[in-house]
Amino acid sequence: MTAMACDLVRVERDGPITRITLTNPAKRNALALPMIDALTAAFDDAGRSDARGIVLAADGPVFSAGHDFADMAGADLGRARELFERCTEMMDAVQSVPQPVVARVHALATAAGCQLVATCDLAVAAESAGFAIPGGRGGLFCHTPLVAVARNVGRKRAMEMALTGDVVDARTAAEWGLVNRCVPDAELDSAVDDLVRRATRGSALSKALGKRSFYTQVDLDQTKAYGHAIEVMAAAAVTPDAQEGIAAFLAKRPPRWA
Repeated sequence: MTAMACDLVRVERDGPITRITLTNPAKRNALALPMIDALTAAFDDAGRSDARGIVLAADGPVFSAGHDFADMAGADLGRARELFERCTEMMDAVQSVPQPVVARVHALATAAGCQLVATCDLAVAAESAGFAIPGGRGGLFCHTPLVAVARNVGRKRAMEMALTGDVVDARTAAEWGLVNRCVPDAELDSAVDDLVRRATRGSALSKALGKRSFYTQVDLDQTKAYGHAIEVMAAAAVTPDAQEGIAAFLAKRPPRWA
C-alpha cells in the first residue's frame, strides 16, 4: 500500500481477524478516489490472506460522508462515469473476498458511506449511528447507493430514504434490516467481536463458497436460484471440509478442518 493510502486506510491484524479502518476524519472519511483505491487495495490484500474475517471501521466523528463532491465538480461524463465505476469496483471487492466482512458503524454513514455499510455482509451499529442517502434533498439523486440499500431494506423503505434524504437512526436501521443489530455505544466493540467470532467459526472454505453463492443467487428468480444452489451445494458436499464435518458429526467428535 502506498504512503498516501496508508494515510487514508489503516490495516491491522488481530489474530485471525483483519481490521480495515478509514482514517481521514478531517474529510469525514469521504470516498474520494484515493480513498476508494486504498480501500479496494486493502480488501484485495485481506482477501488473499489467511485471515478468517474482516472488520470495517472508521476513525473520527463520521463513519463516512460518501463521495467527495470535489471529484465531481466540473467533471465531464467520462470522469463522472469513472468515479462511479471505481466505487462500484470497491463495493464489489467487499463482497468478492472470501471472508465475512462486518461493518462497525459508530457514527453517521451517508450516501456512498451508507452504501458501503449496506454492501458489507454484516453490520453492527452504535445507538449514536445514523444512516442516510440524502441526494434526494439536493441536486444529485443517490442512484448507486440505492442499489445496495434497496437490497437490504426493501423497496418502500429504500425509496423513503432516497426521496426524503432523512437520517434513519440506528434502531430503525436494525428494524429495517440495514444493519444486523443496534447496541449501546459502550458495547459496540464487544458486539462486533462477538458477531465476527460467530461468523467465522467452522470451515473457512465452506463459508467462502457460501458467501459467493449467496450473492450469485439472491437476486435470481427462485427457479434459477435453486438451480445454482443445487450445483454449488452438490460440489461443496464432496469437498474435504464437508466430508470431515459430516464424519465428525456422525462420530460425535470435534471436526478437523483442512
